[in-house]
Amino acid sequence: MATDPAFPAAPGLFRRVLRVFRRESHESAMEALRDDIAGAIAIGHSGGAMEKDARDRLLGALDLGHRTVDEIMRHRRQIEMIDADLSPGEIISRVLASPYTRLPIFRDSDDTILGVVHAKDLLREVDRLVRGVDVAGIEALDIVKVAMKPYFIPETTPLDEQMREFLARRTHFALVVDEYGALQGLITLEDILEEIVGDITDEFDVVKKDAGLTGLEDGAWLIDGAMTIRDLNRAMDWHLPDDEANTVAGLVIHEAQMIPNEGQVFSFHGFRFEVLGKRENRITRLKLRPL
Repeated sequence: MATDPAFPAAPGLFRRVLRVFRRESHESAMEALRDDIAGAIAIGHSGGAMEKDARDRLLGALDLGHRTVDEIMRHRRQIEMIDADLSPGEIISRVLASPYTRLPIFRDSDDTILGVVHAKDLLREVDRLVRGVDVAGIEALDIVKVAMKPYFIPETTPLDEQMREFLARRTHFALVVDEYGALQGLITLEDILEEIVGDITDEFDVVKKDAGLTGLEDGAWLIDGAMTIRDLNRAMDWHLPDDEANTVAGLVIHEAQMIPNEGQVFSFHGFRFEVLGKRENRITRLKLRPL
């Protein structure tokens, strides 16, 4: 039977359409499987067969493919960076005083990232300048030459994909940028692992994630506005939605459709939110009580 000349590419088109349907069918099957596993985990916990910590770890691992780096990254306001134009002595002092081993280096603007310096690499260079064969002194320090090349990733990268990329590159520090290339924040391998196992702390950690959560005698809670909804839900076993906002402050702004002032009170999702602190356009402190 002759092929209709009006549809010369029909067989190829059909094959492409079939591939699309197969891919969507596979994705739907994987999504259904994930939901089944999550449901089984929830039933196991509610029935007493599984502790909350174990449930959180398993659900955290399942969620990695559905969450992106912008949801858990450290915002650019919270990033400690070093100005490359500072004097060598000041740079060394700031690196040694920092609780972090890796610090971005910028010049002129914090959008102009030149590299990332590791404290150990900096100390090696200082030792070479002071005690090496050709002693030049710390004034000869060029921080840009010591710094590693920055590793940039899109803010929409899924967490499971980024974890695999960290392991493949044998690094665990990335700078997050938006679609225009502007710096949005940074993320580490530890941040992703904490989504599975909870807080990972050491002797150099200065602030714990749940430090922004303080219980009151009347049953209410004082909450740092920058605390993520996911961390709050995991700590309190609540179910506040995090589809439209990452932080508790962001959730209040989204639901109120405005930037509230101190003293304003809102009720939604079964909770009463009172704004206690505000700095510029950021909500810094909230009082939250279940209704």
